[in-house]
Amino acid sequence: MCSLSTFAISCPEHARLESEFQEARDRMRNLIRLRRLTRAEERQLADRVAMAIARLKEHVTEHGCFRHG
Repeated sequence: MCSLSTFAISCPEHARLESEFQEARDRMRNLIRLRRLTRAEERQLADRVAMAIARLKEHVTEHGCFRHG
């Protein structure tokens, strides 16, 4: 099975939103590895990841674009 990063993305907006999600996710993972986060920090980072996912899902629903394998 191919990883998501090996698929081509036909829509530039989809690619941007996916990149936004990956950056938010990676930032959260990296900060958690570096130090203990406060509840507020962890909640804020989790909210950013959740919002990025929501924007990506909304885009897919509205435009019907998806990854090509």
